[in-house]
Amino acid sequence: MANIFLQILVIICFLGVVIVLFFEEKDYIYYTFVFIVIAGVATAIFIPEARSIEFYISQIEWDVIFFLITMFIIVEILKDNKIFDEIARRIVLKYGSNPRILFYVICIVSTLLATVIEDLSIAMIFAPIIIVATRKLNMRPAAYLLGMTICINIAATLTPFGSAQNILITDAFNLDLFWFILYLGPYFILSFLTTLFLLDKLSLSKDIEYCKKHVCAFEEAQINLLLDSNQVEKKQFIKNLIGLVIFIILLVFIPVLYLAGLIAVLIFVLINPVKKKKEDKKSISLSYYLSRVDYKLIYFFICLFIFVGLMDLNGTIKFLESLLERFSSENEFVLALIILISTSILSGFLDNTPVTIIFIPIIQILIGLPEFYRGPLVIAFILGINLGGNFLPQGSAADMMTLEVSRENNVQDLSYKRLFKVGGLFALLHVLLGIGYLALIIFLPF
Repeated sequence: MANIFLQILVIICFLGVVIVLFFEEKDYIYYTFVFIVIAGVATAIFIPEARSIEFYISQIEWDVIFFLITMFIIVEILKDNKIFDEIARRIVLKYGSNPRILFYVICIVSTLLATVIEDLSIAMIFAPIIIVATRKLNMRPAAYLLGMTICINIAATLTPFGSAQNILITDAFNLDLFWFILYLGPYFILSFLTTLFLLDKLSLSKDIEYCKKHVCAFEEAQINLLLDSNQVEKKQFIKNLIGLVIFIILLVFIPVLYLAGLIAVLIFVLINPVKKKKEDKKSISLSYYLSRVDYKLIYFFICLFIFVGLMDLNGTIKFLESLLERFSSENEFVLALIILISTSILSGFLDNTPVTIIFIPIIQILIGLPEFYRGPLVIAFILGINLGGNFLPQGSAADMMTLEVSRENNVQDLSYKRLFKVGGLFALLHVLLGIGYLALIIFLPF
């Protein structure tokens, strides 16, 4: 009886953390700490193992934490030196004379960048430059913005570092870049090409025809100023591009992600010295970039790891695992479908990070059973977690950023309603493609 009470209490505390995330004006870190203290104290009363600090420290995946910190530092360095802005600016200047080619190049480059860098950062950089560029071409921005935000939503399915969720999954199941390319590369190519083709036919072509008949209002001087200002020095730009290539190579050949991240941080800090306020010369400063990192997500991850540890201790994880196994009737395809659909639905309504951390130990138990294999279940998990949040705009930070930038720039033809309708339909398409892909790899294994 006490164990059931404890399970319910810890689940309520966990749901409290998830609910707080919906209120952006609240300090979710404070409330997360409140709930974790309540859950920890209650568990310690009934289970002696939860009374030692060593238990809580052992629940934290420190290699994941260190890798996330290195990723945040690298992103801050690249953003601080406007490297992504320069990539976007050069694309516009090179391909701005052809609306269709510009559309494909923007979608391809933003998607490939989003396989390495957080999709929110990509949306923050590309959305304003898309609006500027399309207005210069007398084009409506909506088709380009939809193309960018919908395509980067599937980018995370290609690499182990395409999202924070993938980093967690990669660490838990000992995956690497080659595994992702081999098992998820075909799905990514199929879904990406299908998405581009449909976006072209259903949205871009109509906008091109419309703008042949109507001239969209814009201010030439302002647009040229935005496109031609704040250019990054060519030498500095090339050095950072080389640094990005080295970082990707390190991620490929060094199996320990956080070690690859640490080496890459040292390289990026070395090639991006900081100019001090009262001095003309620049100097190497890791502390400067460390101070610019937002550590709230790191603290949030630590609390989530502890929550899962408490749920594992009180038997909640084992109960959920047995429930999934019972519903699947020991059929691998049915179980994969349940994982894909349940994680998609949960990620659509909740933040996908807590969903990821809850499901990791459940799937670890399931793949340890003799009747199931790791590949299909982990593929279903990755697809569900990364695609489900796209059903609703608020489920994707990149979608919400695109909407905010559109609102600030008075983009009339991209509203919440349109993004919900178009984005939701493509999210459904991506999930259906995922179901078909799972059927192929289970019934026609390669």
